Amino acid sequence: MCCNDVCSVMEVLGHDCNPDQWHLFIDSSKVNLKVVLLHNGKRFPSVPLVHAASMKESYESMKLLFGKIKFDEFKWKLCGDLKVVALLLGMQLRYTKYCCFLCERDSRNKKNHCVNKLWPK
Repeated sequence: MCCNDVCSVMEVLGHDCNPDQWHLFIDSSKVNLKVVLLHNGKRFPSVPLVHAASMKESYESMKLLFGKIKFDEFKWKLCGDLKVVALLLGMQLRYTKYCCFLCERDSRNKKNHCVNKLWPK
């Protein structure tokens, strides 16, 4: 299920179709993807846009869903868990060696966890 006419849905619900008042929340699991719009002021209930059952969690799936909901047109702010962020940044999902995309700290190197003081730029 995918809503590809967001403005019409918002109009039916009696809301303005202003992307600055809403942000996009993405939740994924191994078996489905869910995308809802959340109001910034929490005055209105969430608006479900996508529920994709049996769709693999992958960058390609996210790209397809973003195309269907016309994300490029609205440019909502995104929120989601770290797994979704890693997926959207193109990082590997399992056993991520460098889970911090800012400093590239090796999260599996327990022996040198807080020892390294020099980080690459």
